[in-house]
Amino acid sequence: MAERIKTPYKGVFYRDELRPGSKTRTEKVYYIRYRTGGRETGLIEEKLGKESGGMTAARANQVRALRISGKELSNQGKREAVEAAKREEAERPTIARLWDIYAQSLQGRPSIRNDDYAFHKHIASTPIVNKTPDELVTLDLERLRFKLLKTLAPQTTKYAMAMIRRAINYGVRMGLCRQPDSSKLHYNFPKIDNIKTESMSREQMISYLDALNEEPDQNAAGLLRLALLTGMRRAALLELQWTDVDFETGFITLRGDVAKNEKTERIPLSSEARTVLENIERFNSPFVFPGPDGKQRKSFQRIPRRVRAKAGLPDDWRPMHGLRHTFASLMASSGAVDLYTLQKLLTHRSPEMTQRYAHLADEALQRAATVADDVFRGVSGEGTSAKVLPFKKAQAE
Repeated sequence: MAERIKTPYKGVFYRDELRPGSKTRTEKVYYIRYRTGGRETGLIEEKLGKESGGMTAARANQVRALRISGKELSNQGKREAVEAAKREEAERPTIARLWDIYAQSLQGRPSIRNDDYAFHKHIASTPIVNKTPDELVTLDLERLRFKLLKTLAPQTTKYAMAMIRRAINYGVRMGLCRQPDSSKLHYNFPKIDNIKTESMSREQMISYLDALNEEPDQNAAGLLRLALLTGMRRAALLELQWTDVDFETGFITLRGDVAKNEKTERIPLSSEARTVLENIERFNSPFVFPGPDGKQRKSFQRIPRRVRAKAGLPDDWRPMHGLRHTFASLMASSGAVDLYTLQKLLTHRSPEMTQRYAHLADEALQRAATVADDVFRGVSGEGTSAKVLPFKKAQAE
């Protein structure tokens, strides 16, 4: 190491070191030594710079004075400050970070794959993801809503905006951020007036069942049959394990750890649904409808679309949602199932979600009311003089 050479300034010295690329020419490289808290603190030695870079003994002395007074950080302190700033930035509870943590917490659930894809497709490219919940205001969400509505349907826009709320709510529950002030942040979701029940007609049902019977993969056809007979969601069917099926008591358990509502529920197993399950080929897998490797099936789109096409159903008829809605519509219109029971069968969290089928239940009640007409007509047709006449208004006295 080159010899340390003192300068006229206390704690400032230099060393003659070779210039880069030269074997003989040297230049002064200045160093300083100092303490920031008296003799009880450690001695700090720093390299400040080269003579060719403009460093001088006087300038080094000025830097040393700033270091001692604490007005300027040491090189090590600056590096630590930069690292701390990077860590703080990386740990900021931005919408993007909250969503990533939320999505990771749900890994293994089929639904999160679609949600994560939608988030990165519709939200991740917008400025809103770089803000924290505290920084968000209603205007940010309004701008996002207007932007999304230019290319997306109202339902898709609402779905995308709801993912932001889900990420924030998760962050609040995990202690990663504070609950935003409701006076500053309000979710003005698009109004939706396009609820589709997608119930099949009798003719469509016959065509669909024929298409299921002709499907080469009868195990996959069994999944579709079970969806039609129980109204189970696609994710629940893909998650279904043999241990969830109790043939003795006649119930299917929807486990809370994989359920959409995160709540364990049971739905009854009808005789037709039992027959479907009894005819499913069992593999060395815990899943009722496993993938080719015996593990949980991650995707189920090709076969439902193929059956839809073979049955002649419209292209906008959703292959899995349509079966769930058909089940619900048949139950509601039967007149034998009230809306509360239908809510339980569909595992809806709130009765409002089941209200879309209320008109079908009303139609069933109206049909039932015509029974009274038939009864009275039968009575009056049996040779009696009894008739059901309209009530007359009482005359004022």
